[in-house]
Amino acid sequence: MATEKPMTLTEEQLEILEYNFCKVNKHPDPTTLCLIAAETGLSEEQTLKWFKQRLAEWRKSEGLPSESGSVRD
Repeated sequence: MATEKPMTLTEEQLEILEYNFCKVNKHPDPTTLCLIAAETGLSEEQTLKWFKQRLAEWRKSEGLPSESGSVRD
């Protein structure tokens, strides 16, 4: 099993990601995700992973369950 190296983001990348998370959308659609990835220079997969991790942190800080209710539950 391969272990993933944690992403090292620049301050500028973090600012772009945080701005989009806080001010634009916590759940970006594929087109928006692609645009954010292009702006940060990250892959779409890295960008999506960051949003998922950031959403989990946000939900925890808000006292919400780590996963929202869904059809899968």
